[in-house]
Amino acid sequence: MKITRIYNDEAGKSHFGEVEIALKDGGPIGMLSEKFGADKIIFRETPADYDFRWHPAPARQLLFIIKGRAEFTVSNGERHVFGAGDVLLLEDTEGEGHCSRAMYNEVRHSIFVTLDEGVVL
Repeated sequence: MKITRIYNDEAGKSHFGEVEIALKDGGPIGMLSEKFGADKIIFRETPADYDFRWHPAPARQLLFIIKGRAEFTVSNGERHVFGAGDVLLLEDTEGEGHCSRAMYNEVRHSIFVTLDEGVVL
C-alpha cells in the first residue's frame, strides 16, 4: 500500500514523496501491515474557506481524509489535491512546512494520528 508523505530536507524545504507500507497475508480478513505505535488521535472539521499558509506539521502524524478535498503545496510550488480516502504522512515538522487549503467550497473532515517516537513506516 502506498501513501503520500510530506517531508523536509536539511535546508528546511518541503517535498512530496511516497511511502510503501508493507502488507502480509492476514488470512480471510485480507492483507495487514505490522502494528505501528501511535500517541494521540484528533478529529477535525475544517471550514470550506480554510486557507492555511506556510506551516510545519506540529508533530509527525498521519492524516486520514474522511470527507472533502484539500490542496497541499510544498516548497518548490508542487501541489496535489487529496480527498476522501486519502492518507498522508506529515513529516515536515521543521523548516518552511507546507500550505493547505480547502477545495471546491467543501468542509473537510479528517483524523490526525500522532505517531510514537521512532516509528518507521
